[in-house]
Amino acid sequence: MPYDPTSQSNIDELKTNHIHLDLTVDFSTKTLSGSAELELEAIADNVSKIVLDTSYISVRSITSNGKALQFDLAARHEKYGTALTIELGTILSKGTKTKVTVEYATTQDCTACQWLEPSQTVGKKHPYLFTQCQAIHARSLLPCQDSPSIKLSYSANITTPLRAVMSAVPTGEDKHAGDKTTFKFEQKQRIPSYLIALAVGNLEGREIGPRSTVWTEPEVLEAAAWEFVDTENFIRTGEALLTPYDWGRYDLLVLPASFPYGGMENPCLTFVTPSLLAGDRSLVDVVAHEIAHSWMGNLVTTENWEHFWLNEGFTVFVERKILGRMKGKEHSEFSAILGKKALQESVDLYGQDHPFTALRPCLRGEDPDDSFSRVPYEKGFNLLYYLEKHLGGAEVFEPYLRAHVQEFAGRSINTDDWKAFLYLFMEKTFGQDKVDLLNKVDWEAWLAGTGMPPVDNKFDDTLAQACSCLCKKWDDSRHINPPTGFAAHDIKDFSSTQKVVFLEKVSELEPLPHGHLNTMDKLYELTNVRNAEIRLRWHLLCLKADYEKIYPEVVAFASSMGRMKMCRPLLRSLYKAKNGAELARETFIKHRSFFHPIAAAMIAKDLGLSK
Repeated sequence: MPYDPTSQSNIDELKTNHIHLDLTVDFSTKTLSGSAELELEAIADNVSKIVLDTSYISVRSITSNGKALQFDLAARHEKYGTALTIELGTILSKGTKTKVTVEYATTQDCTACQWLEPSQTVGKKHPYLFTQCQAIHARSLLPCQDSPSIKLSYSANITTPLRAVMSAVPTGEDKHAGDKTTFKFEQKQRIPSYLIALAVGNLEGREIGPRSTVWTEPEVLEAAAWEFVDTENFIRTGEALLTPYDWGRYDLLVLPASFPYGGMENPCLTFVTPSLLAGDRSLVDVVAHEIAHSWMGNLVTTENWEHFWLNEGFTVFVERKILGRMKGKEHSEFSAILGKKALQESVDLYGQDHPFTALRPCLRGEDPDDSFSRVPYEKGFNLLYYLEKHLGGAEVFEPYLRAHVQEFAGRSINTDDWKAFLYLFMEKTFGQDKVDLLNKVDWEAWLAGTGMPPVDNKFDDTLAQACSCLCKKWDDSRHINPPTGFAAHDIKDFSSTQKVVFLEKVSELEPLPHGHLNTMDKLYELTNVRNAEIRLRWHLLCLKADYEKIYPEVVAFASSMGRMKMCRPLLRSLYKAKNGAELARETFIKHRSFFHPIAAAMIAKDLGLSK
């Protein structure tokens, strides 16, 4: 039986097979209204009711075959929303199917939706709507069994004055009198509810490959099409490593700056942050990550959020395999070095012994958004990297990766399922020797242990050496004022990732004198850099040194970049910096409406402003 501590739905009695949405977008009231028709199947006997997850949804009526059904909305659970109980008026036996139609509307408290005023878009003329349902926000978009253990197909009719796109394949458009159009979609593959996604705005598309279109506001279409031109190569590399791409289309939607993540792997339509538009294709590795999700997360899905590493750890592992094949192994290993640093920062933020630093945390009574960090990504990657080395290298592990996808495609699994198949595959394919090696793994330390991984993986640091040398040179100069022997060409041959690593290494030192930071900025032009990853590290380095000259730049960056990877550490660090606490809070309060509800809630907690 499926288990999910973060869902109030009766997933042990029923499963949803299909949902059809018929919704109208109203920008004036900032609501979606219409209906959701759910096709459900009993997976147990004596089922008399349906319990669905909802959050801040207004339910108007519920019918089945035209007959009104009685329903009840429970008292709201602070973290998991409001359970909607529907009395079927009959008893279902195992295997029996039923349909219910829920007439409803979202409300302005909907945590999945962000409604942008025209002033918050690039073009400044039209409003914009986008959704973000991971982890448990689909329940505020539609009544559903909001658990990744339930996989369903869906279709939708979305009526709106502006173009709509979804995590599904477009099947047609009906134009109406006035300015409204109904956009029709179908997703035939079974997906969890958190992958249902919608965006509506002044959108244009341009083909960038045989199965890919990039969608964005027209003002940035040219830049986006140029930046993501290598998308097809990423897909083909993933196919060569794993199995044929199973979703038909792989389109990209470049969102406005308030989008809270680097990317979201919504099937058929990956959502990405505009912070990737660096103008030099240096940050498109995020696309490799989202493409890897086409197999790891979207095809093979975690059963619940306690096993989130099965989505993200596997995805990072495949992402770096793709990078290694396309750019060379030293690039994928360099990425792993960066990842390890990010993992250490997450562990430091929570504390070495915090339960959320375990690969398989207990989330009973917890909001999964609170456990979101680099831990499932990088600790999960480090486990798989260790296992590959331990078991004999890529020639042993890559066939296993492919078999993992083939075995579990279309299913939701937990860590025990994963481990059992790993043992089975290794014994069947390579014999008892590999099983003996698996038995030597300290599974308890890897899966339940808190803090950093129990094994300290060593990565090829070829590309990091120049960064370390330059960092040491600056460190050695800290007592020389002004510093000498530095020039703009120090970093001329550095890739953007090397610049990031250099700045991260400097940030690990005792803060440099402010005069040194001023010289570094003049020579390397860091404050004015367009690359958001470099800019972030430069700002964090300066904040650690209480370099108040950077504070206005930090405020401008943090209030115009809704990606949580960037705005959260910037505002946290400003809050901790000398004379920065009040400025951090003022900045957030002033710009709160810019941030997506998920990001706003997390930042409020960071700054001690949550209820």
